[in-house]
Amino acid sequence: MVYLLLYVDEIILTASRQTLIDSFTESLKAEFPITDGGRLSYFLGVKAEYNKAGILLSQSHYAKSIIAKANMEDYKPVATPVDVNSKLIAECGEKIQNPTEYQSLAGAMQYLTFTRPNITYAGTLTHGLQLYRGTVGSLTAYTDSDWTGCSDTRRSTLGYCVYLCENLISWSSKRQQIVSRSSVESEYKGVANVVAETCWIRNLLLEMHIPI
Repeated sequence: MVYLLLYVDEIILTASRQTLIDSFTESLKAEFPITDGGRLSYFLGVKAEYNKAGILLSQSHYAKSIIAKANMEDYKPVATPVDVNSKLIAECGEKIQNPTEYQSLAGAMQYLTFTRPNITYAGTLTHGLQLYRGTVGSLTAYTDSDWTGCSDTRRSTLGYCVYLCENLISWSSKRQQIVSRSSVESEYKGVANVVAETCWIRNLLLEMHIPI
């Protein structure tokens, strides 16, 4: 078995045997000008560190570049750098002088949540996403909703996370497209979203010959 993950010009390659990786790499080199970077260390700005438990994915360098971009290198860190009880309203407060800069920083923070789902709300520089080695046994999903949580539209926010054994592999938090008429309706929409995601992951695993 050979698995190849390709994004533009970056490739992650793994296989069931090292000899298979070597022969597959030679076949690629015969067709394309590629460089073998050896054992996975960086991919799309994500650092892979190997430890006794498995692999730790982190983006500390990328996070520091965001801080530099926002001119916040000299700011002092705090345990929780946000108001945990805030309710944001669209027309509340003064308008931002440079909305383009704010949007750029918000987009950069969104990419940072690839290994830091917790930083969708708040987090630190040094944390990452630990992937544990072991056999593939089960998919477990959790979901929740905040009924009419948006003060402007009265729409609910849906969230879910999916674990493959101990490993967090998929998560989402987004606002519903329409207003739910009850908390039950909001919760069912959340369940429908995570069931669809879990079915997609299960089918992907089946294509990789890992039935669950």
